[in-house]
Amino acid sequence: MSIELKVPPVGESINEVEIGEWLKKEGAAVGKDEPVAMLESEKASIELLAPEDGVLGKVLKATGEIAAVGDVVALLETGGAAGAGKPAEAAPVAARVEKAAESGDGAIVVMPAAERALADAGLKAGDVQATGPGGRLLKEDVLRHTDSSKDDKPATKPATTTPAAVASPAAPVGERQEETVRMSPLRRTIARRLVEAQQSMAMLTTFNEVDMTEVMALRKAHQEAFIEKHGLKVGFMSFFVKAVVEALKSGPELNAEIRDDSIVYRNYFDIGVAIGGGKGLVVPVLRNAERMGFADVERSIGDFAKRAQSNKLLPDELTGGTFTISNGGVYGSLLSTPIVNPPQCGVLGMHTIQQRPVAIDGEVVIRPMMYLALSYDHRVVDGKGAVTFLKHVKELIESPARMLLEV
Repeated sequence: MSIELKVPPVGESINEVEIGEWLKKEGAAVGKDEPVAMLESEKASIELLAPEDGVLGKVLKATGEIAAVGDVVALLETGGAAGAGKPAEAAPVAARVEKAAESGDGAIVVMPAAERALADAGLKAGDVQATGPGGRLLKEDVLRHTDSSKDDKPATKPATTTPAAVASPAAPVGERQEETVRMSPLRRTIARRLVEAQQSMAMLTTFNEVDMTEVMALRKAHQEAFIEKHGLKVGFMSFFVKAVVEALKSGPELNAEIRDDSIVYRNYFDIGVAIGGGKGLVVPVLRNAERMGFADVERSIGDFAKRAQSNKLLPDELTGGTFTISNGGVYGSLLSTPIVNPPQCGVLGMHTIQQRPVAIDGEVVIRPMMYLALSYDHRVVDGKGAVTFLKHVKELIESPARMLLEV
């Protein structure tokens, strides 16, 4: 019996997906709830799961093709269907087009980059030993072969030339390669929204710096007890989430958005946290962050980060934020100007912590300092409100006990 594998609903306002990588080939055995393909939407990657045990039959949509929600993309043969147990044939929907080149030993699957490297070096596929999965010939195999060939050539005495007879050096073989890769729907969406943000709002950035001494001391003093009670470490992000929520209560315009000719102010705080995922930067949202404790924030962020690396975040987890926090410091960024994610009105940028000399009570001391950057939509937020908000965040981080006392 054949079961149609259809594109499932992938989130509000998403009507189509792009077929990503087929994880199973035609004729391959598939277990119930086992992923057979990745579906790429403009917000997240979704696994297409097999509803029953069986064998993947005909694939109807190739990698890179667009499919609407509800479209049939493949057939699953169940109940001892013909073809079960047969060797899996090469799927016609491989993530990259592969070329079979004949050699003396039979067919060699040549990857696109390797094909270009062969052409540059004037070689045939059969001249190079393939080491890739399934006998695939990789670009690295070709470069390794050409390098070893150079090493095997005997050294020759260079000919004596006059300055007028010196020829231009030959172009290096096997270098300056290019590879064109189609942008994923997520990357295309990120690109589009960043450009829209720059074009559609009056965006400004204000800066400040914060002394991290008290937060670092508090973490050190209570880290063991926190781990013992909650089973996870307390990081800096939870302090900033709590500080941002408190500052937003005093500066509600940064938690607002423009709708038509109106400004909508919210009395809830859905804080987006920028995380580097497997396919790019994603911003999952902490819903009702004002109700979350430190452990709740840390647990949620840890879960988001883990699932972001395997592209398992759900589309609904990436929408609806009211304010965003981005921590470029984890990558070593000293200072940056983050871009607001429309229709939000603000984004806070955290940066790396550095030991720097600062003046305190007339004396120069060394303190762990972090630059903060607040980008905001000047159509909604005045400069005074932006500076006041950032100063409030700074004060809460430098005196974290205030967050517990709500003062």
